[in-house]
Amino acid sequence: MTGERRPLAGRPLTEPHPSRLPSEHPDRERILAAHAAALAAGEAGYLDPATGLFVLSAGFLARRGTCCGRGCRHCPYVDDPPGGADLTAERSDD
Repeated sequence: MTGERRPLAGRPLTEPHPSRLPSEHPDRERILAAHAAALAAGEAGYLDPATGLFVLSAGFLARRGTCCGRGCRHCPYVDDPPGGADLTAERSDD
């Protein structure tokens, strides 16, 4: 899947796919706030509030133009296949 050109998923860049950041994640609100700030500033990413690791923003990933296939948290390309949940996605903090 490396370098695969795909259309952007049918959701806002501010909303990660549930397989990448589940609604029950304990730091979801802090993560979404940090991500929104990075998007608004046009930054490549943000520091994860819990781990301090650098996480790429959906805006940066969309501008790159391809999916790297590494399971990025804010991947703007991953979407549910017709008729089901995204079962092929690997989880990552990226």
